[in-house]
Amino acid sequence: MPKFVLLWTDAAMWLMAAAVLAYGWHVRRSPALAATWRRVFRDPAALASSVVLLLCLGVTLADSVHYRLRLPPAPGAAANAPPAYEARTRSLLDAWLADLIDSREATYSRPLAYLGFTKESVEVGGQVQRLAPRLKFGGAHLARPEAEWAGDVAMRAAAGVAAGALVAAALAALFVALLARARRQPWRATWMQVVRGEGAIPWRVALATIAAVCLLAGPAAALSGPYHLLGTDLTGNDVLYQALKSIRTAFVIGALATVATLPLAVSLGIVAGYYRGVVDEVIQYLYTVLSSVPNVLLIAACVLMVQVFLDQHPELFETGAERADLKLFLLCAVLGLTGWAGLCRLLRGETLKLRELEYVQAATAFGVRPWRIMVRHIFPNVAHLMLIVTVLEFSALILYEAVLSYVGVGVDPSMNSFGGMINLARNEMSRDPVVWWSFAAAFGFMVTLVLAANLFADGVRDAFDPRSRATRPRLLARRAGGDGGRAAGAAGPAPEAERGA
Repeated sequence: MPKFVLLWTDAAMWLMAAAVLAYGWHVRRSPALAATWRRVFRDPAALASSVVLLLCLGVTLADSVHYRLRLPPAPGAAANAPPAYEARTRSLLDAWLADLIDSREATYSRPLAYLGFTKESVEVGGQVQRLAPRLKFGGAHLARPEAEWAGDVAMRAAAGVAAGALVAAALAALFVALLARARRQPWRATWMQVVRGEGAIPWRVALATIAAVCLLAGPAAALSGPYHLLGTDLTGNDVLYQALKSIRTAFVIGALATVATLPLAVSLGIVAGYYRGVVDEVIQYLYTVLSSVPNVLLIAACVLMVQVFLDQHPELFETGAERADLKLFLLCAVLGLTGWAGLCRLLRGETLKLRELEYVQAATAFGVRPWRIMVRHIFPNVAHLMLIVTVLEFSALILYEAVLSYVGVGVDPSMNSFGGMINLARNEMSRDPVVWWSFAAAFGFMVTLVLAANLFADGVRDAFDPRSRATRPRLLARRAGGDGGRAAGAAGPAPEAERGA
């Protein structure tokens, strides 16, 4: 029986997943919020990006269940001796990618290669020649690699595409069956509606995104076992494995650091806007001073202090994974405590407007206490701004982690991250011949995640921001020409719905 290990970021990510589910249940019970979120998913780009983000969230949660394997009892040990566990901390994602972990080479190798990248001196026919050695795992099943490699790669890729197509078809059929059951209509009619794009939500975009992911994941899974799909790094580790493990680091920093900004930003912003006067001036002074300090220098100073604490107290951690995880957790806290000024300034300005509205003045006249007014009347009306800023900051923090790791003050070097991969690729890109695949893998995965987060943030902003909903249909109407009247009429009740939300 393995020993399950609960890391700080594991607990935080699972609590956030539970909070998202609770918020979804709340949205389902609130017609106004449900209508607003349906407006988010009417945007094809936001719907497609939400599928990508859900897949990344699944990888993150699978990598957030950690355990340590039990070691066999030592020879001559007593029967009642306490069990011993290995020092390495694994996750469910590590168990699924065990083949990539165990297929460690000596050093660099190109993607899908069967020969090493670095040549070695080999004696051939009495003469010393510089030749690329055969890899220990990549293409090891090939008896005559020069003649069999191209056909083997093509056959495995085709089989992976076929398997991915079957999985995509099965998922599409299951989804349409559930949708038909919810709509209480025949399966064939529902399928035709999805294919034609009929209905409020373009479900065919989501199915197309799932199909694209399956068609990419199928060949990747088929080729990753016998070969190194994205090559190996300096120490021979599989680059694809590092990229998949980096998704969790990016998600943890983007999510936890964003959530860490909310307590200070929300409380101080609303208090400053409601009380004004001396309280407002003090809070403005705080976030003005904080904004004037370069963020990179402030974060670097805090991270270095954390590093000194961790180095001086090694007895607090049983494994290196616990130490690296605590550093990641504290880095998220530092990013949150130094990045609340922007949201605080925004909420202060919105609260200054809300406190002058009639219902707030009426509550004040009836003697309602200020804290109750701020909680019951002001906070619900600035919640949409919190949501918009939170989603927008998610992608910015992912890029911020890459910058911090590049300058050496990011996550622990033993933890996989996109910034760490780019930092290590700095020397690889300057050598001749160029080792490009580590940088390309980190860049591709990070851009995909950040692009999906940005597109989803655009959809959330357009749905929750009344000004975006009021102006966007008018712009589209001007481009469409003859449909201007209908578009303007559709935009009319949007602010009313926003007030209801």
